[in-house]
Amino acid sequence: MRYLTAGESHGPQLTTILEGVPAGLELTAEMINYELQRRQKGYGRGRRMQIEKDEVQILSGVRHGVSIGAPIALVVQNNDFKHWQKIMGAAPISAEEQEEVKRKITRPRPGHADLNGAIKYGHRDMRNVLERSSARETTVRVAAGAVAKTILSELGVKVGGHVMEIGGVKAQNIQYSSIEELQKITEESPVRCLDPEASEKMMRAIDDAKTNGDSIGGIVEVIVEGMPIGVGSYVQYDRKLEAKLAAAVMSINAFKGVEIGIGFEAAHRPGSQVHDEIQWDEENGYTRRTNNAGGFEGGMTTGMPIVIRGVMKPIPTLYKPLESVDIDTKEPFKASIERSDSCAVPAASVVAESVVAWELAVALLEEFGQDRISAIKENIERYKQYSNNF
Repeated sequence: MRYLTAGESHGPQLTTILEGVPAGLELTAEMINYELQRRQKGYGRGRRMQIEKDEVQILSGVRHGVSIGAPIALVVQNNDFKHWQKIMGAAPISAEEQEEVKRKITRPRPGHADLNGAIKYGHRDMRNVLERSSARETTVRVAAGAVAKTILSELGVKVGGHVMEIGGVKAQNIQYSSIEELQKITEESPVRCLDPEASEKMMRAIDDAKTNGDSIGGIVEVIVEGMPIGVGSYVQYDRKLEAKLAAAVMSINAFKGVEIGIGFEAAHRPGSQVHDEIQWDEENGYTRRTNNAGGFEGGMTTGMPIVIRGVMKPIPTLYKPLESVDIDTKEPFKASIERSDSCAVPAASVVAESVVAWELAVALLEEFGQDRISAIKENIERYKQYSNNF
């Protein structure tokens, strides 16, 4: 199973094509739209979220609410394109029209893809870079993730995410009894945080950043329950599932770090306080007394909950812009300002859920079959009985 995305931030639409989704999966636009709406919420979002009411169109691969095994094409229209048609249109324009448009960007923003991308592709107008490198592209990655979550749900796997830290404010009281409870609590929190007291402090930190024309980042965590033992592989580096998950999380715009389980904390502990002791009982099969490894050993799932965290840096578009250099004049200037958020960490939590869900769905289909959802379910059930009694 794979997908590609296409589209620019202020272009007419965002598109993704999903290939390899098994047949027999119940799938509707409403299921995908729910995830798109989750991505648009969150304290600290900018005016773009008031303009765009993201809704998906399913253009192929689904008939009467059920996948047919063919490629699925998903499209999300950009409502703001009507104001950008001349600037972002595909048709050629005259030199006079180019002068009239006057939205050429020659001042790269520190922390963004502008300068590197312009040099790589030879663009004298860096709008060609920022339009595609924008986090707006994650809209259709969340749409793809919604399909993956639907597959996982059918196979007994649950995915949830939450915000652990924003702007130096850390959640302390993290308690939930199930993924369902985690989802319920975070949906009611403006910052998707499980700690009500920390949530209030996070919102104040976001307000302070906005007042100061600044931005702040944070840490999100994704938890997954229900993955069978042994998904992934130790035999080659590129088949290690935790490595694929780490790459997926790092691919999210503005993410600069990933850890699994206790992560970097393992460097400060002796081995006796790191490794998870193994136990067995007739009802549950093989389990672990702890889950410091975050659900992975040797690049494979252990059957314990998967726990993965990602660090999001502050958004690089600032309303008090940093120093930069105009690529045409080579003179120092304040960097260009584009419409942006003061904090997008709550939304990034939803994106992280989506990319993790996709990689896990791909791994399950590679392990247990790819064509029919009913056959895949049967294969997983047989494998669980085998592994429990191994």
